[in-house]
Amino acid sequence: MPRRHRQAGFTLLEVMVALVVVALALTAVAASMSQMLDAAETMRERTFASWIALNKIAEMRLANVIPKVAETSGEVDYAGTTWGWRAVVSETGVENLFRLDVTITHAGSDNAIRTETGFIGEPVIPGQSNRIWNSTPVYSGETR
Repeated sequence: MPRRHRQAGFTLLEVMVALVVVALALTAVAASMSQMLDAAETMRERTFASWIALNKIAEMRLANVIPKVAETSGEVDYAGTTWGWRAVVSETGVENLFRLDVTITHAGSDNAIRTETGFIGEPVIPGQSNRIWNSTPVYSGETR
């Protein structure tokens, strides 16, 4: 009686199990990539919000006026997006030194993305703020 040779290869069950394993792996990779993209977008928004807040603090400092203790707000277009900002000026307990908290949101939203804090002092005559550093040093025991 002739011998029949069994053909080598994969059974249908083995192929189906392999496909299930590959499908699970691809699902995990897709979920991981989605999380990384969400994290990158969040970091991008926080970075832009921080820059906008620091720019607003710099603008208020460069105005060179004593700020009023109050709250102001507005919108700004930056990086192709409209952002909302709210600046709160408060007293610090030190004469002529004010705290400035700037909170950034998406326009029309109340959810804060980033809040930056700065301080504004009494305005000075331009060019006079560093006069102490420009004087000739006096050492102990030396007369001028």
